[in-house]
Amino acid sequence: MFERHARETSLALRLLGPALLTVSFALAPLATVSLPAPSSDPHPALAHIEAGVAGMRSDPEASRRHAQQALALLSGQPDADLEIRARLLLCDYYSERDLEAARAEIAAAEARLAEAKRPGLLSGIVACQGETFETEGKNDRALELYDRAVAIGREHDDDEMTANALYARGFLQGLQGEYALGMADFREAQALYDKLGKPHHSLTALNGIATLFNRMGDYAQAQRMYSRALRAQTEAGMRREQAVTLHNLARAYENLQQWDAAQDAFARSALLSRELSYPRGEAYALRGLAAVANARGNPQAALRTLDHALALQQTTPDTRLHALIQLERGIALRQLQRLPDSAAALEASLEVFRRGEARTELARTLTELAAANAAMAQWQAAYAYQVEAQATAERLLRNQLDQRFTTLKVEFDTIAKEQENALLLLENEANEKALAQERRARSLQATVIALTVVLALLLATLALHQRRSTLRMRRLAMTDELTGVPNRRAVLARLDALLRDPEAGVCAMLIVDIDHFKAINDTHGHAEGDQALKLVASGLRKAVVEPAYIGRLGGEEFMIVLPGTDEEGACRVAERLRARVMEIDTQRWLANGPITVSIGVTVSEPGTDTPSTMLQRADQALYAAKRAGRNCVRVHRPSPVPPDEPALADAATAG
Repeated sequence: MFERHARETSLALRLLGPALLTVSFALAPLATVSLPAPSSDPHPALAHIEAGVAGMRSDPEASRRHAQQALALLSGQPDADLEIRARLLLCDYYSERDLEAARAEIAAAEARLAEAKRPGLLSGIVACQGETFETEGKNDRALELYDRAVAIGREHDDDEMTANALYARGFLQGLQGEYALGMADFREAQALYDKLGKPHHSLTALNGIATLFNRMGDYAQAQRMYSRALRAQTEAGMRREQAVTLHNLARAYENLQQWDAAQDAFARSALLSRELSYPRGEAYALRGLAAVANARGNPQAALRTLDHALALQQTTPDTRLHALIQLERGIALRQLQRLPDSAAALEASLEVFRRGEARTELARTLTELAAANAAMAQWQAAYAYQVEAQATAERLLRNQLDQRFTTLKVEFDTIAKEQENALLLLENEANEKALAQERRARSLQATVIALTVVLALLLATLALHQRRSTLRMRRLAMTDELTGVPNRRAVLARLDALLRDPEAGVCAMLIVDIDHFKAINDTHGHAEGDQALKLVASGLRKAVVEPAYIGRLGGEEFMIVLPGTDEEGACRVAERLRARVMEIDTQRWLANGPITVSIGVTVSEPGTDTPSTMLQRADQALYAAKRAGRNCVRVHRPSPVPPDEPALADAATAG
């Protein structure tokens, strides 16, 4: 990720202390290599490696040049440990730009391991391998390598390499929604950096905890932390880290829908990345600017920005960046009604987010695909995508709640253990101090109990929200989106239940078709045609009173069911509806006369009819009305009649 290379946060973050336990932010490790204490006669390459480590936070290009200069010096005066460190710097640089170059540096570093005096450097090599897979979007493989890097660092008691690997693993676990595990890794990395006397690295671990807060949905807290980190980085001249933090600050504003602040921070990040010749960072920032443009209803500006971002993205193998660009592109194209192109762009990003288990982006992509397919009248696909989006969003919310609770429990267990050890150490001291410590432990337990109650209430709220969402989805699935009346599925299901009820008796069906509707669309456009449909639907809905009900069959056809109504009553209702439609003001479409409808009527034959048979008869009656000149009502009876009484009969006609 673009965010994963920030390495410092504000000194003010020290003041946050335990409040950082639930912070979230998207940072991942640089393959920064610690250096041994300088000897009385240090190797000349050492200064370049030190400068390269520092330069990674301010100017990556300068860091690369220092690493290459160190290798040039080492060619004449070999030192396996220093060469591996220099190549790890280059691996970190290339891991987000050129994966083949990064892997070449890994191979070169591995070739020198047999001569190295520090076996723990293998942990750094394995961690850098993990970075290359993470850049490709192969997160499962990356996580396996980070696990191995942590184990190697611990095996060789190399605290620096262990801390770096823990930090890398913590970031990836946070990305996959394992916030409690990520929190544990960040806290352990922080403790190791403190032990090594590396305050800047320790602050980076705290900023990683901020990443977790952001991913757990506490955007306001994340925004506050990023603002503080940005001030510290600006004062220290860490320009590269400023670009990263500006981007992540903008993401927090984006999540909070504070568009002005988000646009300003994304623009500053893009400018700073451009000045640093950092195309990947600039591409991420441009993606953010396009998201703001989409949110503000300016898809043309979003597409222009995304074209620039896509050109920059070609210089980096970052799969997730490409997917994020395609997501925003799909949103912009949908707003422009370029629906097939929108769906193609969204589907291009869908697999990447599924493979990377990025639930937030996955839910958003599925929602946009549902909207695009609905706009193309692909109702089945739209419904399937919407159901999957809802399920993904609910899983994300449940995971956020569960992980917050687990994180709090882990922190409480840690605090409780520390308190227990402190009490054991103070056991020989005054009883008064021991009792004070015990009271403190009880206070912490009470706090956790209170938090547990709060979380239980949150879970209850979530359950209620899920139920409401389910009911809302059910209503949406049974309602015509344009007119607001029940759709074909809903009205036929209700009719089927009515026909199956042995006590329901006879019922009537009316099919109402708008006359000359195609002419309205052809002359005035589909937008005006949609408005005509809405007006007719509104008039019919007001005229149809329970237990009667109405639904849209499709196109310009509506179906009305009249329980307990015989043929004569159905015809009277049909005539009233026909007259009511003619009262609609349609001068802007039909200058020569009112809008009219043709109506086909049929009555059920109890115990025999199905929705399908009634539809067939009502359709035949409707066709008869059309053939009779439209703007009239015709009936088709359910059973054969004597020869002197035709099956189709005029119910009424209107001049």
